[in-house]
Amino acid sequence: MSDSSPARPTAPVLDVWCELQCPDCRSALDDLRALRERYGDRLELRLRHFPLEKHKHAFAAAQAAEEAAEQGQAWPYVEAVLGRVQELDRKGEPFLVEVAGELGLDAEEFDTALIDGRHILIVDADQAEGKAIGVTGTPTYVIDGERLDGGKSQEGLRERVEEIVDRLLAEQQQA
Repeated sequence: MSDSSPARPTAPVLDVWCELQCPDCRSALDDLRALRERYGDRLELRLRHFPLEKHKHAFAAAQAAEEAAEQGQAWPYVEAVLGRVQELDRKGEPFLVEVAGELGLDAEEFDTALIDGRHILIVDADQAEGKAIGVTGTPTYVIDGERLDGGKSQEGLRERVEEIVDRLLAEQQQA
């Protein structure tokens, strides 16, 4: 017997090119929370890594975020690290493991993941894709093919993202 229920349309995807040692990304957290609150599962927020060379712990932080995702806690981890960027600046990798423990994640596994580099390829691939599509700084948002650069100013960005998401959701309903 086949399931004849209509397929649920896939949610629009907002790629958030981010770096966990970036103060601008920390300021963008309120916008990301607001978008998640407004749309829930009608919008897929996808964290994409774009560690900048000027931040020496950013690459490790991106790997740690991937480990958090593997343990089912990507966004809580990202928010916790971004909320304490100065501590990451000061403490480096031990801080990444500390935050994992505070969130009840397997901190030992985080430590191992940072040592064995199991998530490096994901971070490298994100960074390469970001460069290929013109990402130069963080945060940068990409939705429906449109790139919005929040590294210079985030003013009006959430509203622009909402306009695009609302349009995409309306188009889905008409289809």
